[in-house]
Amino acid sequence: MNQTSAAKFDADRAGEYARQSRIALAGYDACHALSACMLSAALGAGRAARLLVAGAGGTAGEIITAATLEPHWSFVAVDPAPAMLELAKAQIAGANLSERVTFVEGLVSDLQQSPPFDAAIMIGVIHHLPGDAAKRAILSDIAARLKPQAPLVLAGNVRPYASQPELMAAWANLWRLHGTADAEIEEKLARILQGAEPPRSEEALAALLNETGFGTPLRFFASLFWGAWLIPRDND
Repeated sequence: MNQTSAAKFDADRAGEYARQSRIALAGYDACHALSACMLSAALGAGRAARLLVAGAGGTAGEIITAATLEPHWSFVAVDPAPAMLELAKAQIAGANLSERVTFVEGLVSDLQQSPPFDAAIMIGVIHHLPGDAAKRAILSDIAARLKPQAPLVLAGNVRPYASQPELMAAWANLWRLHGTADAEIEEKLARILQGAEPPRSEEALAALLNETGFGTPLRFFASLFWGAWLIPRDND
């Protein structure tokens, strides 16, 4: 996430984030669980590892789930949105994991490149970055801070929302299932259409990854527009 995208995540949005994200993403907790399981499979279960978490503000679900699965992992959690980072800190403290997590208010580019990380996680960020240049920049910044062949879990929305009317209608029905009024649903969908820019396709995302030092993505989760992939950093 960059500073422009971070400005959207103020105190009001942070306050409703946990509930809203679990409605907007069917399978929210399953995605976080599978992300942890895939990283553990890639790194080797039971081994010590240091992980970079980009755009870590919010529920801290990716950290809490991964830390539960792998007690020898530690985390550096980076986010430029103060309100979202404070929410994550509260969740980490409540889970008694504060000693294993270092929080950085800022950008991935603010971090030292050495020592390199064993793995990285970026969930729910890529579609908030406007244009390919911003997406390319954060992926390059992550790659520069990873060991060769280190795995990245990347999750977010893919494909322009307006290009998939059936998926948009199904998304609206998710909100209806949770008792949201039609007028509020229309407002939410309008905000989604104006406020995010997902990669144009999975192929376009794979090309961005290839350009920024990563290998072939392996998709392990999908839900409407959402996808999650495991990608190795290149060997250089």
